[in-house]
Amino acid sequence: MALSERYAGATLSSVLAHRAADAAEAPFLVHDGQTTSYGEVDSQAEALAASLAGFGIDAGDRVALVLPPCLEFVVGLFAVARLGAVVVPLSPDLTQAELQYGLRHSECVAAITIETYGGVDFLQRFETLMSTLPELQYLVTVGEEDLWYDDRIFQFEDLLSAGIGRNFAGPDDAGDPDAPFALVYTAGTTGKPKGVGLSHRNLVYAAAGTADVLGLAPGDRVVGLTALNHAFALGPGILGCLASGAALVLTDADDAGLILDTVEALGVTVLYGIPTLFVRSMREQEARPRNLSSLRIGLVAGAPVPDGLVARVEAELCPTLLSAYSLTETASVLALTRPGDAPSVRQATVGRPLPGTRVRVLEEGDALPVESVGDLAVEGPGLMAGGYYRQPRDTRNRLDTDGFFRTGDLGMVDEDGNLHLVGRREEVIIRTGFNVYPREVEDRLRSHPAVDEVAVVGVPDAVLGETICACVVPVEGAIVDESDLRSWCRETLADGKVPDRVRLLDRFPRSASGQVRRVELVRWLRETVDSSPPGSSQAP
Repeated sequence: MALSERYAGATLSSVLAHRAADAAEAPFLVHDGQTTSYGEVDSQAEALAASLAGFGIDAGDRVALVLPPCLEFVVGLFAVARLGAVVVPLSPDLTQAELQYGLRHSECVAAITIETYGGVDFLQRFETLMSTLPELQYLVTVGEEDLWYDDRIFQFEDLLSAGIGRNFAGPDDAGDPDAPFALVYTAGTTGKPKGVGLSHRNLVYAAAGTADVLGLAPGDRVVGLTALNHAFALGPGILGCLASGAALVLTDADDAGLILDTVEALGVTVLYGIPTLFVRSMREQEARPRNLSSLRIGLVAGAPVPDGLVARVEAELCPTLLSAYSLTETASVLALTRPGDAPSVRQATVGRPLPGTRVRVLEEGDALPVESVGDLAVEGPGLMAGGYYRQPRDTRNRLDTDGFFRTGDLGMVDEDGNLHLVGRREEVIIRTGFNVYPREVEDRLRSHPAVDEVAVVGVPDAVLGETICACVVPVEGAIVDESDLRSWCRETLADGKVPDRVRLLDRFPRSASGQVRRVELVRWLRETVDSSPPGSSQAP
């Protein structure tokens, strides 16, 4: 029986309970040299849920996970599921302002966080945040320091110890697959984050459907997730391994060399990643070859796949590479290629939709025939059940009267039902798999006293997917350079949003109506950005 059929209508807790009962001793997670079984994750999640319930955390409450990839993230995820609460995964790489926005907007009552990460003291950061966020009542810390606590701050290990043996039966044991479970943040068209509400059914559907196509099974070991705060990690990553009985190998560094070393050392069979990871992995393999004979399949998602990447990966890394079309609003994967597809299909398309998902190609709301390019709209069991949290207007604007979600992407469906991605209606830049919206960067640059005009565009790049290029027209007589402007951005923007390149121009190319011709800027930048030093230039 296909996994998508076996787990239709299941909740996260019921999937974990089934796997723990069926194969309690089988490995589920491998991290930092430690292997944790399905039974151990199940018992730890129950213990943590019992302790959190003692704080009064109940069904519908929101609990943030601010953690790198680690065992505690997964245990916390399933503890929240047992409570019937809603998990809010937030990246520890967020700036303090971005983290504060996510916690405030989601109205989290508790957070589980790492003590220190990337040189940041999160205890100090949360001490400030908790004084400004009245809803945030409890903090659970992951770390080994001997810390002083008040009655609102607790250590993760202490809560596990306190909850062991309490036989906690949470609201999710009743099993409502349509109950909200995750609030996953993704940037909106204006650059402001949007909380995408996903149900148990949404996530289990995408996870099981993807695992079916990949043929995941007990004995498989999966690697490549270097962050767990996005829908792909929750669905095909954690839940896909759980549903299939595979083991998930967690690495907390976006390091292709480390990942290839892990493949060789542990006999990893499945490699997940964004295009950047596969490009870097091929370079690493060329520089220092590893034994990758255990790899049987890979899955690339999260950003446009460069021409020729699939063929190169299959020649140099693993025998089969599948491409997926993944959106947060559809609980991650909605379409992907299949192992039996012709090479031309796997190299030029993102395959066919998962069973139950429908794709329409539209022009001004009207459906177009096959082989026509237009706006992509999708509908199916993975489509966000809760819409955008606290943003009903944005939700309505993206859903048509038939319940199809307008993705903002341009594409076509061929006669065989394969989906071709052509471009993006919205001007989002996808850098190393993460969405960067030009307006947010432009607003920051415009606030610099030496900047008169600015336009931020994405330029295709073989390693990063796209680089962020800021074109700036300085104020007349101002003295400013690329280093000044990048430093200015770094003060308030996350590192992944800081422009990779700043070009100073005399003027912008414009349309008859005065709009900046971004397409011409991109074309000009592709020709010049790598061949000339930064400095004042005249755009076409």
